[in-house]
Amino acid sequence: MKYIVTGAAGLIGSALIWKLNQLGIDDILAVDHLGTSEKWKNLRALAYADYMEKDVFMERLTNGALPRDTEVILHMGACSSTTEKDATYLIGNNFDYTRKLALYAATRGIQFLYASSAATYGAGEHGYVDDESRIEELRPLNMYGYSKQMFDLWARRQGLLSKIIGVKYTNCFGPNELHKGEMRSVVCRAYEQIRDTGKVRLFKSYLPEYADGEQKRDFIYVKDAVEMVIFLLNKKCHGIYNIGSGRAETWNSLATAVFKAMGKPVNIEYIDMPDHLRGKYQYYTCADISKLRAAGYSAVVTPLEDTVHDYICNYISRGRFLGD
Repeated sequence: MKYIVTGAAGLIGSALIWKLNQLGIDDILAVDHLGTSEKWKNLRALAYADYMEKDVFMERLTNGALPRDTEVILHMGACSSTTEKDATYLIGNNFDYTRKLALYAATRGIQFLYASSAATYGAGEHGYVDDESRIEELRPLNMYGYSKQMFDLWARRQGLLSKIIGVKYTNCFGPNELHKGEMRSVVCRAYEQIRDTGKVRLFKSYLPEYADGEQKRDFIYVKDAVEMVIFLLNKKCHGIYNIGSGRAETWNSLATAVFKAMGKPVNIEYIDMPDHLRGKYQYYTCADISKLRAAGYSAVVTPLEDTVHDYICNYISRGRFLGD
């Protein structure tokens, strides 16, 4: 297979296969761990040549038994839970697995693109600039972010960032995320809350400089995110790049967009944030995408209100997935 996509049934992995299909590409090995989740539904409308469970895939990689015609590996597979407490599990899944795959690709001249995360930026005290020379300054707030940081650091020290591409997604949302449970986007959960109760619940702020619901995030629609990834791939870029909108928008704005898409009056309730999240909560994120722009990416990032409308009106409310 020409392409290998890990995390193939996840939000971004399945969206990448969807985009490749749009480009006429289906010579793809899809890799994931389906288990008992419902994420298999994300694959139903997609075209790919073969599927493999991630443990079988790693065994074959270790034995050198993967397809020899592989040209591109898109490594989106990882544990993406920001509340996961098992550090050993995160290291095995997010660091060690990625390291083995990167070495495999590098020694065979295979183009390798992997998912890092904007969670590596921590509270943003050093900004949100995708500068590889400053990775050591970053202080992630949770173990998930640190597991991603570990690989970024290792890749830099090994000199691999001159050969591979790392992408740091901000708050990515869109079709094919229903399987993510508590890790689903606020757009998805807000839709369900408004549908069932007529209101949405947002966390209160515990910093005086932010009013309730005025905490800010860089929200990126998955369709825009995969356009950026495919651009980096086709340009054969190297290094780490932010994948975000480049805009910091409030939770209140996001919730208001959901109400508008559903044709409902705005009704927001502010609730206490759980104690275990208060010290790990990002009050502001905004990806600096000037490096992506400098590489030649010129497409306009879809406005937040338009992305929320597309997601809710064309997918969630209709029970549709990408490719349907």
